[in-house]
Order: sequence, then structure tokens, then C-alpha cells
Amino acid sequence: MGDGVLSQDEINALLSGGIPDAAPADDGGGGSGGAGGELSNEQIDTIGEVANISMGSAATSLFALVNIKVEISTPVVTETTWDELASQYTDKCVVVRIGYTKGIDGSNVLVLKENDVKVITDLMMGGDGTNTDGEITELHLSAISEAMNQMMGASATSLSSMLGMMVDISPPTATLTDLTAISGGEIDSFLESNFVRIAFKMEIGDLVDSEMMQLYPISLAKEMCNAVQNTMENDTKSTVDAGVAPEPAPAAAPPPEAAPQAAAPPPQAAPPPQMDPNAMAGQQMPPYMYMPQPTINVQPAQFTPFGPGFSAQFAQENIDLILDVPLDVTVELGRTNKTIQDILDFAPGTIIELNKIAGEPIDVLVNGKYVAKGEVVVIEESFGVRITEIIKE
Repeated sequence: MGDGVLSQDEINALLSGGIPDAAPADDGGGGSGGAGGELSNEQIDTIGEVANISMGSAATSLFALVNIKVEISTPVVTETTWDELASQYTDKCVVVRIGYTKGIDGSNVLVLKENDVKVITDLMMGGDGTNTDGEITELHLSAISEAMNQMMGASATSLSSMLGMMVDISPPTATLTDLTAISGGEIDSFLESNFVRIAFKMEIGDLVDSEMMQLYPISLAKEMCNAVQNTMENDTKSTVDAGVAPEPAPAAAPPPEAAPQAAAPPPQAAPPPQMDPNAMAGQQMPPYMYMPQPTINVQPAQFTPFGPGFSAQFAQENIDLILDVPLDVTVELGRTNKTIQDILDFAPGTIIELNKIAGEPIDVLVNGKYVAKGEVVVIEESFGVRITEIIKE
């Protein structure tokens, strides 16, 4: 179901208010969890199916970023409150908020465990996923925001197909949060009251076997259910209408049979008219009957020979056309390679050792191309470069 396409069984299940092989909600009042029952069993089942399909597309996007098999499946939909949710997290976690800017009105919040974020970001930066020591930094939050942007963008594409409308999202914002130390309203206003919690099982190779939470406002969940219901009904109606063949028009009554007559001999075919050659001698024939084939005259190509000074003159005229084009001249003192950790440790006073030896000529580049060597000079209050060697290829 990761491709966002519903099968016929799933369409029938959504229209009838259920998901194949899905367990019914716990309470008979039309909801689940401890928050009360604002959603019916049918709506909870529909939300679970929509989340399963959209997160299947999101898992494909995450796989492209980390290059390791990713599975996000088995959604469990419940209604809950912020206090109930926060009580399940004893450690800090990363909260990612994504708003919907087109198609549907509202936002959703993703909750990921701190270690899962470290694994994902390490894989995104070319690691093997085991560099999870230390605290979550701004680099981790920036990387996981980009990952969620890719994932939820793919999820929005699946939602567009299922809801029959264009769905778009805003750039995600990620924060490291202790859920027990804040109120839900500090993250998003819909978390102040009852909301929908969708718990996904997330597996990333052999590195992550965890759970990810997606939180929806009740109003957004109902809006999505209504949109899915309308889309499925319209698709079913279109399929039925296309399958009804128009009734054939009544056949015309056959003409009355004539009274039987004695069988007459079959008529003899008239002989073909004979062409008189003498009669056609003075007539003009149509032109297409005797159009002659055109004669094609093929000759070798003739080129004007170039004079002795043609090349130099031509090159000079062309270079004159671009003499006023500006070029970027860069003087490179030296280079070095540093890890991301080294760069994050930069501070005023940090010394960076380059690959050039003191007194060695510096490099002069034009538009990034190495063209000369030189030495640094001081001209009044400015630095300059004295060219000592032109690099010839």
C-alpha cells in the first residue's frame, strides 16, 4: 500500500466503514482511548487506512535519504489527551510540527525518540548509524527537519490522491522537547484538548525498531474522513456509470414480402465498353498518368579556400567581442579538510592549518580555473599579488 493506490477491497472497506483484517475499536461508543469518543469506529478505521498508505509513501522517501530499508507500518489509531501522551515518554524526544497550507485545514505533529533521530541523521550524513553519542544539536534538528519535509511531502502527494484535492505542507520545524515539562498548547493549539494519536511501528534496517507518533486534531481527522468518503463514492459512481451500456434502438420492421413470382433467369452482365483508340487519339490525357521522373543533378560541394591570415584575423575579431566580459579572480592561500565536528568546534581564536608551506607561492584562479602562481605583496593598505608564473596547459 506504499504507492498510494487503493485496491478494490480497500475501496469497498472504506465505503462500508471498515478495514479488512483490522481489529474493531475497544469501546462501543464510537471511539477509543481515554479521551472520550468523538470519532466513530468507521472514522477511526478510515484514518488508520489513510495513515497507513500515506506513511508507506513517506517510508520510501526516507529510504532514499538513508539508503537502508525503511518500514513504517501497523498504525494504531486512538483518541487521547496531552497528559496521557506525555506520560508514555520518560526521556526527551524530538517534536516536528508540519502545517497544511493547501487542500485541508490544520496541522499535524510527529513525535520521534531521541535515539531514532540520531540514527537517521547519522545515516543522512554518510555514517553507519552508530554515531549516537552526545546531545541533540542544531545540526541534528536541521537534518531531521529536512527528512520530515521529504517524508511528509510524499505523504501529502498520497493524500492528494486519496482526498481528491491538492494537498501541500509548510516547512517542518523540529525541537527537542521534554513532553512532561510543557503543555501541549506550547507546541500547537489543538493539543490543548482531545486529539487523534496514530502510533506507527518504524524499522530502519537493524538499527531502529521503534515507534513514531503522529498527532492530528479531531476536526482535521473528520475532514479527511469526509473527503475520502466523497472521493470513493464519486469513483464508484463513475465506474458504475461507465459500465452501463445504452439500450439499442428498436430495429426497423422488415418490408412486406412480395407475392411469389415465377423464377426469372438471372440478368446477364453487360459487356465492358470498348475503348476506341482512334477516338482517344486527339484527347489530352490527365497529367498524373504520364508525369516524368525529375532528374537530380548531384555535384560535389565547393568551399571558398581560406587565405594565409584568415585564422588569426578571425580569432582576433572574435576575442574583441568578449574583451569586456568580467571574470572572477580568486587568490587561494591554501586548503584543508575538516570534519563537521571540527567545524562545529570553531570559535574566535581557532587556528586552521592549511596545506601550504610558509613562503610557498599562492595560487591564482580565474573563474575557478588555475592560471598562475604569485606572491603576496602590500600596496598601501591593501593586499596584492605579484604574478611569478603563468600556468600553461
